[in-house]
Parts: sequence; C-alpha cells; structure tokens
Amino acid sequence: MIQTVWPYLALMLLAAGLFPALERRYSWRIFQVFPPIVLTYLGVTALAVVGLWQVNDAIRAAQTTIVAQLVPALLFLLMINCDLRAILALGPRVLAVFTCTAISLFAAFVLVFLAFRHWLPGTAWQPLAALSGSWMGGTANMIAVKQAIGMPDSQLTFSLLTDALCYSMWVAVLFGVARFAPAFNRWTRARSSAEMVVAPTRTHGPATPDGVLLWLGLALAVAAGSAWLGARLPASGVVSASTWTILLATAAGLVAGMTPLVRFPGANVISSAMLISVVAVLASQSNFSGIGDAPIYLICGICIIAVHAVLLALFARLFHFDLYLCGISSLAHIGGVAATPVLAASYARSLVPVGVLLALLGYILGTGFGLLVAQVLSALANG
Repeated sequence: MIQTVWPYLALMLLAAGLFPALERRYSWRIFQVFPPIVLTYLGVTALAVVGLWQVNDAIRAAQTTIVAQLVPALLFLLMINCDLRAILALGPRVLAVFTCTAISLFAAFVLVFLAFRHWLPGTAWQPLAALSGSWMGGTANMIAVKQAIGMPDSQLTFSLLTDALCYSMWVAVLFGVARFAPAFNRWTRARSSAEMVVAPTRTHGPATPDGVLLWLGLALAVAAGSAWLGARLPASGVVSASTWTILLATAAGLVAGMTPLVRFPGANVISSAMLISVVAVLASQSNFSGIGDAPIYLICGICIIAVHAVLLALFARLFHFDLYLCGISSLAHIGGVAATPVLAASYARSLVPVGVLLALLGYILGTGFGLLVAQVLSALANG
C-alpha cells in the first residue's frame, strides 16, 4: 500500500498517460465509446476502491493542492488558443446558431431537471450542473464547475459517464443525419453552408523544452495570482473564492491569447497532459459508492439531448439555419474541439474552421454557462 506522496504522484502520472498512449498506439474500438479520459477516471477509481494507497493527511493535502492549483492553470492554457477576433469574424449567422444551441441546451437542462427532480433529491442536481459545463465547453469546464459549486468528488463519475455515453450516441446520430440535409434545409428554407469559407485558425509549431517550461511556469503563476486575488473579492452564493479564481484565470488566458505569447508553442501539449492528470487525481479521491444511481443520470442525459435537438430544430425553422451548421454547433457544445472538426469535415471541408472556432467559443463560455445552470437548478431544488 502506498503511504507517501511521491509514489502516489508517480502512479497518478502513469495512470494519466496509459490510456492516451494505448489509444495512439492501437486505436481500439473501446476508445470510440469510452475516451481515454473516462477510462483513466474509472481505472484510477478502481485502484482507489481496492485501497492501493492510504488516504492519510499527506496524500489528502497533496490532492487538494494539486486540484486547486492545476484547474485554474489548465483553464489559462486552454484560453490561449481562443482567438476572439476570429470568432467574431464568423459573422452573425454562425454566432446566431451558436446562441440558439446554447439556449436550447439551457432550456433542456432546466426542463429535464423539473421532470426528474423528485428522483434527484438534495444536492443530486450537482452532477447535471457539472455536465452542463462540459456540454457547453469540455471536460475542463466540467471540472471547473464541479470545483466552483463544491460538488463531492464521488459524484463526478455520474457526470463523466453520462457525458461519455450520451456524447457517443449523439455523435453517431449527427454523422448519420448528413444525408437528410437537403430535406432539412428545404423544411427550414435555408441555404447550405457548405460553401462557407473561413480563414484558418492559428497553428503552432512543435513544443520545445524551453517553451514547455515557460508555459508551465506562467500557468502556475497565473493560477497562484488568481487564487490570491479571488480570495479578496466578495463572495456569496454560487460565486465563491474558487469561482473567482477560475473566472480570473480564464480572463487572463483570453487576454494572453491576444498578445505575442501565442507564438510560443507548448500550451496545447501542457494543457492536454494537465487535463487528464487532474482527472486522475480527482478519481483517486472518489469511489463507486452510489453507482446504482447512475442510470437516472444517463436517462436525464438522453432526455436533455432529445429536448435540445427538438428545440434547435425549431430555432432552425424560425431563423432558417441549415443542418450542417446546426450539427456542427451542437457537437461544438457537446463534443468539444476534438470531435467537431471531424464532423465538419464529413459535411464539408470548408466548415472545419467553423467547427474549431465554435468549439473554442464553447470553452470560453462553458464555465460561466455551467455556473448559471447550477444557480438555476439549485434554486429549483430548494424551491
């Protein structure tokens, strides 16, 4: 049994790198259903259940410190890649689709919670709030919302499993509906966006050792500064010191993304490694207690996507959106920047930059969206 911090940290890093390495090497089909980040969470949780390490004061302090410092640092690095000017250059039509997608998801979360709240008593709304952060942005936003609302680590597995399973089903649907685009566009009286051309997003060279060190040091410095300032800002309700820390780190990343700092490679590499490492540490604090409640969250997730799809189709009819933009915008929310370009390429190669930029916009707004959903669900649960 592991009883000290350094062997524990070594195990976390090995666990964080294992499944991404296997996916890159073998491309097994299981990764199409359960991404490496979910398998990492489940694998580390299983190790925690069997008691591979002792949860003593030293390891518990290390877990708390790592999560508190790495989450804002992670968000800062993710925001570096978000080019606000390029997103605004997309024009009102694309941004209108994005807005309608966000509204439909917000309404879906609220309506489904109202339908199931008798089966989700107490603070059981929290996994749905964390899930909403992911379904606007990504897993990093889920973790940020989870930290901000004080959701127990043991409930994160509900959000991750619901995210992975429902996302996989929805991706299959979005790929399959492409052949119905002409009929859908006739129904919405929309022109196809397949000929839309957008300037490519910024690219980065390969990461270098000095770049990795500089980005890592800067990210940790921003995290520490955000925590220091966040502790001195007024807090009430959902907006806690942790919330301020996360929002400040996000804002710092957006500002840095508009400076010459973006020319230095390495931010993408560090943020990817940091994300799965944070998930591994979070998993090490939890277990599968209450896993019998997971099916209710899966049902909620399916219902949320169904309501979202219906509402987005109605918005498309009202504002004359085409199927391609609706599908890309939906996956940009629910799937994130990794999957959206693949879907966009299957629709039309010219739409790939649109998918990337919309997914990045989701990253920017994901934490705020999740906190808004959390506030509404909390009020409904206590009402």
